[in-house]
Amino acid sequence: MERRKFIKAASVGAVAAGASTLAAPAIAQTAPKVSWRLTSSFPKSLDTIFGAAETMAKAVSEMTDGAFQIQVFAGGELVPGLQAADAVTSGTVEMCHTAPYYYVGKDPTFAFGTAVPFGLNSRQLSAWFRHGGGMELMNEFFAKYNIVGFPGGNTGTQMGGWFRKEIKTVADMTGLKMRIGGLAGRVLTKLGAVPQQIAGGDIYPSLEKGTIDAAEWVGPYDDEKLGFYKVAPHYYYPGWWEGGAALQFFVNQAKWAELPKTYQAILTSATALADIDMQAKYDAKNPAALKRLVQAGAQLHPFPTDVMDAAHKASIELYAEISKENAAFKKVHDAYMAFRNDEYLWWQIAEFGYDAFMIRARRG
Repeated sequence: MERRKFIKAASVGAVAAGASTLAAPAIAQTAPKVSWRLTSSFPKSLDTIFGAAETMAKAVSEMTDGAFQIQVFAGGELVPGLQAADAVTSGTVEMCHTAPYYYVGKDPTFAFGTAVPFGLNSRQLSAWFRHGGGMELMNEFFAKYNIVGFPGGNTGTQMGGWFRKEIKTVADMTGLKMRIGGLAGRVLTKLGAVPQQIAGGDIYPSLEKGTIDAAEWVGPYDDEKLGFYKVAPHYYYPGWWEGGAALQFFVNQAKWAELPKTYQAILTSATALADIDMQAKYDAKNPAALKRLVQAGAQLHPFPTDVMDAAHKASIELYAEISKENAAFKKVHDAYMAFRNDEYLWWQIAEFGYDAFMIRARRG
């Protein structure tokens, strides 16, 4: 073969070989096979909350061409829903999807990972997590429990719950047995109520049997699925304890450190996708669900002003009490509340001004 023809043929072969190499995704060439388990705190029937973990796992699989698989289990399949974080801490599972405020019994600082009474709304909380130093503070705290946290969804402002009897004054809270999570239970204790922490799937039978007098869950779309309106017709708003309730993905610290940097970036991106998607689903589904609930007999009530005022005062007192004895709580609380105050300085100008006008215009 002539030298010129040989070089030309070799060049064509090299280009073809290069094209063949580039045709396969770059990640697929070096991606190690990783298989994780995620335990959720929620039942499969709650497609918005439970579904966020499925959305995240699907995105991870697709971005790694199937090399990184995360199998999602509903609450109770591997461990009880309220023990999801414990399973991550111990390494029983690599990951969970949960509401951090379920674990305020371990340390009240966990509450800032979800919501605190009269705290940030969902957009403000996202801003604090991602650009206000919030996740850095929370992960400094989570590290004590062998956990790395990632924002994993938000419900938006929640409803105030379902009550068997109407609440007209603060006095009606005395002796009221209510299913409620996080620090709100301690606030209600100051108002005379008796808080109960019950997993989502156990709320309806507890209301039906009269074991509890009231319960809060999330909002119209999820509440309709759980059927609370059938046994407790009085539906209150707003959920002052959850102005924007965040979920978190918890990852075992050691397992996180073992992941290749590429997989860490992919998992971070996938949790962010799930974070955004959950809020959008609730905003899309709640209006129609609220209409159906009212048609089915739910009676809407705003909380009386004296109840709101008393709860706000009790919340401030509670934060001061905890801060005196818990340095970690005080550190996060002070940063969180400073951010909240600045956010509402802005909110009252543009966001509230626009929303207030649009609500009036809709009514008109």
